[in-house]
Amino acid sequence: MPKRILLAAWLAFAAAAQPYLDPSRPVEERVRDLLGRMTLEEKVGQMNMPCVYLNELGRDIPSKIESCRRFAAGTLERGIGPGGGFFTLPNNVLPEAPRRQAEFLNELQRIALTKTRLRIPLLQTEEGTHGLMCSGATIFPEGPALGSTWDLDLIRRVYEAAAREARAIGVHQLFTLVVEPIRDPRLGRNQEAYSEDPWFCARYAETIARAVQGADVAAEDKVVAGLCHYPGQSQPVSGMERGAMEISERTLRNVFLPPWEAGIRRGGALGVMATYPAIDGVPAHGSEWLLTKVLREELGFEGLVLGEGSGLSTLVYEGLAADQKQAGALALRAGVDVGISWEPAYMQPLVESVREGLVPMELIDRAVARILRQKFRLGLFERPFVDPDRAEKIVHAEQHQSLALEAARKSIVLLKNERNTLPLRKDLKSIAVIGPNAHDWRNLLGDYTARKVLQPVATVLDGVRRMAPQARIEYVRGCDIQGARLNEIEKARDAARRAEVAIVVVGENAWDAAVGRPTDGEGYDVASLDLTGLQEELVKAVHATGTPTVVVLVNGRPLSIPWIAENVPAIVEAWLPGEMGGRAVAEVLFGDVNPGGRLPVTVPRHSGQLPVYYNRPPSKDYWIERGWGRRYADMSAKPLWEFGHGLSYTSFEYSNLRIETPRVRRDGEVRLAADVANTGARAGAEVVQLYIRDVVSSVTTPVKQLRAFERIELKPGEKKTVRFTLKPEDLSLLDRNLRRVVEPGEFRVMIGRSSEDIRLRGSFEVVE
Repeated sequence: MPKRILLAAWLAFAAAAQPYLDPSRPVEERVRDLLGRMTLEEKVGQMNMPCVYLNELGRDIPSKIESCRRFAAGTLERGIGPGGGFFTLPNNVLPEAPRRQAEFLNELQRIALTKTRLRIPLLQTEEGTHGLMCSGATIFPEGPALGSTWDLDLIRRVYEAAAREARAIGVHQLFTLVVEPIRDPRLGRNQEAYSEDPWFCARYAETIARAVQGADVAAEDKVVAGLCHYPGQSQPVSGMERGAMEISERTLRNVFLPPWEAGIRRGGALGVMATYPAIDGVPAHGSEWLLTKVLREELGFEGLVLGEGSGLSTLVYEGLAADQKQAGALALRAGVDVGISWEPAYMQPLVESVREGLVPMELIDRAVARILRQKFRLGLFERPFVDPDRAEKIVHAEQHQSLALEAARKSIVLLKNERNTLPLRKDLKSIAVIGPNAHDWRNLLGDYTARKVLQPVATVLDGVRRMAPQARIEYVRGCDIQGARLNEIEKARDAARRAEVAIVVVGENAWDAAVGRPTDGEGYDVASLDLTGLQEELVKAVHATGTPTVVVLVNGRPLSIPWIAENVPAIVEAWLPGEMGGRAVAEVLFGDVNPGGRLPVTVPRHSGQLPVYYNRPPSKDYWIERGWGRRYADMSAKPLWEFGHGLSYTSFEYSNLRIETPRVRRDGEVRLAADVANTGARAGAEVVQLYIRDVVSSVTTPVKQLRAFERIELKPGEKKTVRFTLKPEDLSLLDRNLRRVVEPGEFRVMIGRSSEDIRLRGSFEVVE
């Protein structure tokens, strides 16, 4: 008789004797029954779901695979029971195709179900920042690139695809869905986030949570949405990884909490990862106020709180705990349910703390009940296995590849286009393609990408060759991203002189052969946002030839490029466009795609301007616009490009603003409409943006705040009416007592193409 039939027969028999195995019983009854059967060691085992890249699990793939088997069986670590699951397992030990990933995750579930006393299935968690982070999975654009689409329907479809691929191989939670706003672009891992604007991030957070989890997280194409990193880490001291967040409670609630409110209250997210930094002097991993009072009691969070990688150790190096044993007690009380590193805080020392009366069993039971509840929600006790044949069909399916191409096309932002330099003619006879990112496929992908990428990835050079097959194309790398070891500037200059147009692709890198380390991504922060190495010299040399020059940026953060912005006629922001990015960039350059991306962040001219986000306080505007300063003594105070900026190969006209409710009560809604027409000769996408300003208020409010947007497609000569509705929460503020209220008075409305390019203005009044 097949093993699967035997297992099913056993489960049916066991359900009669053990209520927690009976799917007809309520989840809470099943949780209580199972919890009551567990030993302390088994409970603590469930609280550990380690990252498989850790050396404690082995230093090579065969040893890690064997350690995973033993950890699932409960025979690896002394003093604790079978583990609760794993974090980023397939990416680290299963570089083969999806079939092998599904087969090994099935094997581990079989061990948990047949070789442990209580037969509790494993919870598998993987990264899903811009697609399932496993070999063979689809690699979508990352962070600001997805933000630049301003397309919530696209975002929904991207993360539905990521969830579908994850569940197909046996993954149950997708984490590192970075919903916090980008407040200091020097922080390397801001390449994982979408925008500087809290309201914008909130819309993305809600959309992503709904897409990943759906109406039934137990469905075969849904997983838990793990939002990161609660409550934020993107405004750290000095812009450096793990730097303290020295912010007020007002800033916390106005800037950092909105995405969590939307993702949890509206999107129903069931996963949260605690952040590294201390918030107002208390590390998040040890803050009962943040993890319990705010997260669970205020926001109504019902899922699992995971610690960051080595996150429990923050309590030791921040000085709140003398050792790991104390750290475990503090983190457990604060509300961290799961440890994802091999930290003693949640292992044998925690068992000792309970035995010694230092940690109440109630706190252990609280965390373990949440873990079991998550497993029951996901249907893992009834359906622990996946079908390897199905995994092969779903992962990197043709429709997912097409979606990656659509996302890349929509993410590209045309920053500058003087004298209609773009689009390029397809009958060009000679083209110079130059730069360290012109023919480097890995740099298109960003961080949180599979260790081993199985699918071919076309570069920008490949894309140009595809679009202009008749042209003589000369490629010169020119220089490295970092350092000066490679200097082919003269060679690049000569190539540009021989060409009708020069395309120079510069920016940042995932890995540089000359230096051997990234310039962007988690743990790679910068003091300066300027181009590194000889890249600017390379651009200047090419431009000096007089050959029409186009600069393409491949980067994960906004870059300060004032000389290029002033002198180069055409600039394209490609961000980290994913596996289809090279093709998409070329399609934009040659006009097959009319760029419709808009900046979700402000681009500074110098890192000394930071912070430079658009929703600035009135005092900054007063000084820049009307005060004596107006500029720094050594440079303009204006950014290079504002939030929401992006050009098109066509033109748009705005007209006929209608504020249908010019007077509204505090609890009422404001309805607005405006007409937008394509007045050019090409079809194109426009992102209509609505900003408001509370004119007189009891506390300082920003000079403008995004409160609605819509991306629309228009044919030449076509006009559409765009309608918006502002709800009371869109008009609210935190008063002097930190109460959220809508205050009476005048609100200004600004509708336009960016935060500075306002085409229509009006106002309405909120009355008592």
